[in-house]
Amino acid sequence: MSNSFHRVKTIAKKEVIEFVRDWRTIVAIIIIPILMFPVLFIVFPVLLESEAAELDSRIIEIEVQGNQFPDQLIQQFNYSTTEITLTNVTFNESLSIPGDDFNRVRNMEIDAVLRLNQSEDIWYYSIIYLSTSEGSTEARSRIVDSLINWEANLTEVKILDGGLDVESTLDPLRYDGDISNSDVATEGEQAGLILSLFIPLVLAIWTFSSAIQPSIDMTAGERERGTLEALLGLPCTRNELLMGKWLGVASITGVGVMLQIVGLLFAIGYLATSDFIGVPDLSLGAILLIIASIMLFAIMVVALELALAMRSHSVKEAGSILGPAIILIIFPALFTQVINLDGIESFWFSIPVINVLLALRELLLDRVIVEHVLIWSSTSVLYAVLAALYAAKQFKREDIVTTLS
Repeated sequence: MSNSFHRVKTIAKKEVIEFVRDWRTIVAIIIIPILMFPVLFIVFPVLLESEAAELDSRIIEIEVQGNQFPDQLIQQFNYSTTEITLTNVTFNESLSIPGDDFNRVRNMEIDAVLRLNQSEDIWYYSIIYLSTSEGSTEARSRIVDSLINWEANLTEVKILDGGLDVESTLDPLRYDGDISNSDVATEGEQAGLILSLFIPLVLAIWTFSSAIQPSIDMTAGERERGTLEALLGLPCTRNELLMGKWLGVASITGVGVMLQIVGLLFAIGYLATSDFIGVPDLSLGAILLIIASIMLFAIMVVALELALAMRSHSVKEAGSILGPAIILIIFPALFTQVINLDGIESFWFSIPVINVLLALRELLLDRVIVEHVLIWSSTSVLYAVLAALYAAKQFKREDIVTTLS
């Protein structure tokens, strides 16, 4: 037994050393995973704020067309970076037909056009803008805000002219107190809900994708290089060879996933000092189960990818199979996001891939439901064993293992 374990360990060590010799591998399994969540949670919000600030400082040119220009409306455009041009126009057709302004807006000669026309006591308006232009979209947003404020002023004037109280007329239904105090969920639970919407997806995709290259290199790659037959000449069984390669791929994948978790914890620590997202309240049991679910998922994924790569006759063929196979993760992950966890049926936790993703969502909400834990953990172990048996079957096929002539 000890000799068998020693041979498995030796094979795994050999595979890992050969794979990490390339500096690009170090980048892929160390640098990228450890930076993924910090970039997502820290750099991305900073970039969004920078883009928003740049857009706010941009000069927006708006043309107001009509035969009357209410002072109260024009005063609403109190943005320091907004330039208003008033143009007298009499409209003979619908205000929404762009007409001569079609090319002016498309060519970005002006960001947006506001058209006004009064009929009796009613003002009609239309906004001509280009939705694919950030500047034009910002111009439309500023126009809408100004129109809303102007409409409120007009409404108040009409209410006062009718002898009514403005406040009680416009706001007859009011919330008593601060609405934030009525939510019994803690800030940590709210943060867990937000994180549960995308962290399971990112972790699952990364676990699957990080195992692709080493799985191909240690199977189809060795067949192409002609080194797999030399390995078969060693005093070890096919199962030991499989276990050694599985341990090698699992080690590489595990390092990537653990570094990704380190990056996640660092990002969450940063969020604790910001207002972007809070820190989820997780018990020690939930944290340990999160790690266990990811590890079980990795075991299944590595075994399955080794089997599929072993069936391939070349590195190119293996890549063409395992690359698109990531949809087996993406589709269930997207589907999982819309499943309501409140009162969820237990059978969902027995479906491959979906079971682990649902488990991660529940655990990030700090919901440790024993029945669900037993189902997803036992089924994950079952699927991992089946994947390993399938991989072992491929390793025992002579036409698959031997080098093609």
